Order: sequence, then C-alpha cells, then structure tokens
Amino acid sequence: MPAPASSEVRSEADALARPLRIMHVFDRLDVGGTEKAVMKLVRGLEPGLFEHFICTLRGSATAAEWTSGVTVLQAGRDGAGFQFNVPRLVRIMRSVRPLIVHSRNWGGIEAVIAARLARVPVAIHSEHGYELEMLSGLPLHRRLLRHFAYGTASTVAAVTDDLRAYHAAQAWWKLEAIDVLYNGVDGQVFSPQPPARDATRQRLGIPADALVVGSVGRMVPLKDFMTLLKAVEALVSEMPNLHVLLVGSGTDLSRLQDYVNASQQLAGRVIFPGTVDRVADLLNAMDVFVLPTLIEGMSNTLLEALAVGLPAVATRVGGNPEIIAEGVCGYLFPPQDVPGLVSQLRTLLRDPRLRADFGRAARERVLQHFSLERMLRRYRDLYVDLAMRRQVAVAATTYVRN
Repeated sequence: MPAPASSEVRSEADALARPLRIMHVFDRLDVGGTEKAVMKLVRGLEPGLFEHFICTLRGSATAAEWTSGVTVLQAGRDGAGFQFNVPRLVRIMRSVRPLIVHSRNWGGIEAVIAARLARVPVAIHSEHGYELEMLSGLPLHRRLLRHFAYGTASTVAAVTDDLRAYHAAQAWWKLEAIDVLYNGVDGQVFSPQPPARDATRQRLGIPADALVVGSVGRMVPLKDFMTLLKAVEALVSEMPNLHVLLVGSGTDLSRLQDYVNASQQLAGRVIFPGTVDRVADLLNAMDVFVLPTLIEGMSNTLLEALAVGLPAVATRVGGNPEIIAEGVCGYLFPPQDVPGLVSQLRTLLRDPRLRADFGRAARERVLQHFSLERMLRRYRDLYVDLAMRRQVAVAATTYVRN
C-alpha cells in the first residue's frame, strides 16, 4: 500500500489544527511484542500528522537508542508491588496535553481513568497479550476495573479475535464493542534471503546441509521451549543432521542449557545465540519455525518467521490459529504435546517440497493479511477518526479516507 501523499498529510494536519499528539502508556518499556508494536507506530505514522510520547509506569529495561527521538516519561516507580499512579499520570497528561492517550494491557489501564480526569479528548485501551495466570481467569478486581475502564474509554481494541472474546467475557463487555487491530510485519526486512542463510549458518557453525528447527522469544516458562527440545531429542535417531536454533534470553535460559548439556542426543546440536539485533538473519538460517508457547496473544516472531518464508508449527492457543492457515502454511498442536509435535516436525523435515510450498504460502498470507502497511493504516484511521469525532479537528470534513 503506498504511503499517503505529502499534500494529503498536510491537509489532514491543517484540519486537525496541529499534529495529533499521542501518549502511549504501558507498564514497563521492554523489548517485547507490545513495545515493538508501539515503536512501529511511532516510526511508521507520518510525522506531519502525529507526534508521539511514551509514558511508562515502572521504568525501562531497554537501551535509550531503541527509543531515540521519542520523549519517554515515567509516572511510577521501578520495581514490583502495588502503585497508585493516577495522580502522577494526570499531572503528566496536563503537562504534555495529548489529544489521544492510548494505554495497553492491565499494566497501563490506570491511564484511561487519568485521561478522563485530565480532560484528554480521546482515551483508547487495547489488550495485547496474556499472562500465565490468566489461563484460570481474571481475579474479580481486575474484571471490575476493566469493565469500568472499558466504559470510560473512547474505544477498546485487542490484537486478535481470541483476545477480544476473552476480555469481552471476563469484563462483561459486548464482543462487538471491542475492535480487532492485528499486528503487522515489515515484509522487506523479513523476507527470504539465501545469502543470509548461508552466512549465518557458517558463522554459527551449522553445517550447510543440516536440517534446522528453531524459535525466537523470551526464554521463560510461558514459552515452553522444553517441549521443542524434547521433540528434537526424539527425532535425532531418525535425522542425524538435525540441529536447533533458539534465539533469545530470559530466566529459563540456564535450565534449557543444562537440559541440552545433559542430553546425549542434544549435546552439540543446540545453539543459543542470545538476544540479537538481526533476527531476520537467524530466521533465514532455519528450515522450520516452532512456537511451543503455552499461551499467546499475537506473536510477532511467528509473523516474522512466516514473512521470511518458513513453514511453522505452533500450539493451538491464543492468536496462533488466526495467523497459521493449518495445512496450508503450517500445523497446530496442543500445548506440551511432545508426540504431536514430533509427528508434525517429522512430516515437514522429511519433505523439502512440502516445506517450500508451505513457506511460499506463509509469506503470501503475511503480506496479504498481516503487513506493516495494513497495520499502520488501521491505527492511522483509528486515531484520526476518533480525534475528529471528538471535535479535536477544526474542519473535520476535510479528512477523506483513501
């Protein structure tokens, strides 16, 4: 999709009297899926029409260069524990004077209330993912506060149909009153790159003819990479050239490494590169992508893997079935089902033609349904439409959707 012409951006900015000042609020600034989605908006929406601020409640764990050029504010204190940040948020909002406050997840939900107290014209709240404890349902106080916040917000959104249904039920809210805004992936950055495949394998010491299954994500129990290791362990006797590439870091990393070192089948076959900048290169080095997570909102790494042209095998949880067209670009299996994962990996690894067909279909699906351009358009329209609906615009009739 082509970007809006500069004249269109100017006319919209004129209609809005000044660029739309948006304050994005969430609990903590980490390099996770929610934060990456926000930074895609900050970098991708037209600067002549939008001006962005980021406000965290519990600080940041990221390098400053990741948010270079963006003002980052902190309303609360670092660390865990109860905090009541509404008064501080109100003061910050009155100082910044945003036209839109967009809060994410439970950690940022106080911002909806603060936005109303600070008389911010538009307050948006969106749900981006799950926490492990959410599997058994939300505590009553979270359900009540979400119900109140949803009623206070200008609009509510989720990144998948699954999340929309979950929160509508938990917060006693109408399903149709929650919009769905899918994440998007840059199909140019994440694309099939044979030279990157060869160079990355050589750098990591992976044989050029090896079969490589892999994944990317936080090394935490929620992601359940142990299930992937056990599946590969069962396949090594059939496929002696099988290797594993697990990209990321986290609290579960040492446990996974200890398991590999203690396994006669896995020792010397599993590479842990840690957190890397050029994720696309690591994905290109793989033959099959596996997402064994116990619960998932909308996985950015799954989208990136499909964009690279990888067939994918993922658990049938959260938004994964909305991303993977089963039997067309990948397979789905129940969480922690090692035999099921073994069977699906065996099918893919034994059939290079099937992998190629699935990979082409995977990239086509991402470009059609989950492109970065599509994501930016949806958010752009949401922000401008709400701003004009709330009479932030001087002459709302000048905005014509492309």
